Amino acid sequence: MIGVGLDLVDIERFRAVLARQPALRERLFTGDELALARARRDPVPALAVRFAAKEAVMKALGVGLGAFGFHDVEVLKLDSGAPELRITGAAAVLAGERGVTGWQISLSHSVTTAGAVVSAL
Repeated sequence: MIGVGLDLVDIERFRAVLARQPALRERLFTGDELALARARRDPVPALAVRFAAKEAVMKALGVGLGAFGFHDVEVLKLDSGAPELRITGAAAVLAGERGVTGWQISLSHSVTTAGAVVSAL
């Protein structure tokens, strides 16, 4: 294992940030991620858990904000419903430099908190 990242997001705080800065959705999330979230009655928990996953990827790679763009990490869903990471751009370059050949991801959220654990393998 190369690294592990864990991140938690307060859903209501995240909701407030998105309400204050509507353009942030497009800055943080890809079109496919936004479409997945829009399919839900309340899209904010789905977005919050994806944001947590992006932060967890940064932590698994041992870097902080600014090391790569948020669109370089995309959290999609397999037909089975399991989450899938798609890593591109500068994030893929960093992963390659660190010897990452695969990823494991787990997502969860309650009414108040969204969380993600990512392992870089």
